Amino acid sequence: MSVTSAGRLVDAYDLVILDLDGVVFLIDRPIPGAVETVGRLRAGGVPVMFATNNASRRAGEVADLLSGMGVAASAAEVLTSAGAAAATLAGRFPADSPVLVVGAEALRDEVREAGLRLVEGADDKPVAVVQGYGPEVGWRQLAEASLAIRAGALWVATNTDRTLPSPRGPLPGNGSLVSVIATALDRKPDLVIGKPEPGLFETAARLTGAQRPLVVGDRLDTDIAGARRAGVDSLLVLTGVSSRADVEQTAPELRPTHIADDLTALFAVTSSAER
Repeated sequence: MSVTSAGRLVDAYDLVILDLDGVVFLIDRPIPGAVETVGRLRAGGVPVMFATNNASRRAGEVADLLSGMGVAASAAEVLTSAGAAAATLAGRFPADSPVLVVGAEALRDEVREAGLRLVEGADDKPVAVVQGYGPEVGWRQLAEASLAIRAGALWVATNTDRTLPSPRGPLPGNGSLVSVIATALDRKPDLVIGKPEPGLFETAARLTGAQRPLVVGDRLDTDIAGARRAGVDSLLVLTGVSSRADVEQTAPELRPTHIADDLTALFAVTSSAER
């Protein structure tokens, strides 16, 4: 690992892009050290963006959640896979096109505000099915989505995270629900919006004008893989899903630029790192 003369990891970068679940908080509890670290980034004038695959909250709701935990954040600093998915559909289909949403109300709101018309089932002949995580998603929605996709609707997944971190351990994520339809149809989604695709990270860098962004995440398969696809450095923190053992079992070319126990490593004079 190379560091600047100041010896702090953060000094080598002009933007820090933070994943949320497993990095800043677990469900609704801030991870120890996260609030203080984001505060130090703010105080030091380091731009911060938040990028999340979780499609169950809108950007403003995420900002409110963070602020309630003591992490100052605005909606403009939050990039969600729900918002990106809705924008993608709006760019592909005319206004008022019928879309079947499988997911939380936040995703439905994003699609509606993008100028598309929400429908409830395959009989409404949706041009697209967009699928995101929602704790109330059940068999009926998955069945209608399967029928619509088989009839020709574009299948868009906000993300394919197999699990979500929680204080009780990993829980089924959107990827697990996507796999239900994938098994039924023997195919994959036509388009995946969130990480490991690089779009959220590229958008964050474009909005801030950053030339040397650092992605901080807790998952090798989404955060770190997405950073590599975007061509930027990454820091894996061990407060969520992936572990040191996972890193050791990963091919060297797929490992994070840096690895640390938690976010406080951004300001440590020395930090463990692996290539």
